Amino acid sequence: MTLHVADLHAYYGKSHILHGVTLHVGEGEIVSLLGRNGVGRSTTCKAIMGLVAPAGTVLWRGKNIAGLRPNLIARQGIGYVPEDRQVFPMLTVRQNLALGLKRAGQLGRWSFDDVFALFPNLAARQDNPAGVLSGGEQQMLTMCRTLMGDPDLILIDEPTEGLAPRLVEQVGVLLAEIARRGVSILLVEQKLTIALRISQRLYVMGHGRIVFEGTPAELEAGAAIRREWLEV
Repeated sequence: MTLHVADLHAYYGKSHILHGVTLHVGEGEIVSLLGRNGVGRSTTCKAIMGLVAPAGTVLWRGKNIAGLRPNLIARQGIGYVPEDRQVFPMLTVRQNLALGLKRAGQLGRWSFDDVFALFPNLAARQDNPAGVLSGGEQQMLTMCRTLMGDPDLILIDEPTEGLAPRLVEQVGVLLAEIARRGVSILLVEQKLTIALRISQRLYVMGHGRIVFEGTPAELEAGAAIRREWLEV
């Protein structure tokens, strides 16, 4: 097992956000974390990544990384794609991608040609400042920059939020390709259709806790779970 999170708690000030979250992600597995806004999905990713102080256990390949600094967690082989994109607007697309490398000039499973082949829009704009890209293109750039660091596990927070249907489809293709190359994915996603299509397993969160774990088929059959915890 690649990642095992057990009894994870997290706080923002005095607000108790995560209440004993337990989940796991296996080698090369796509696992989706679903739930309504505000239930703690993004906080779970941030706690794993060390961006929010965690209480509990975060085992990565048998080593407890809970509480390490984010840069040290990244060097252990975990990548993180935040929902707010965070590109460097004055740097070119290619320069943004280069910043994702763990060591300057040292490529892993992903090269510039790889990401440009997946996203021709980025190839066409590789010498343009990232700040002039559309929101969807910036999302693609953020994901690809994380891949350039050659992670073994990638935490992706709401990659399809605000994207046009064509770009949502491209994200789905990219996620499948990431997994095909042996990279595990923990995906925070609002769109149930894409999560059901590409995930091996899913978790549903409610009020800072895991309220469901199962396969896409089991969630599709669980009308009561969807009604109580997912549907608006």
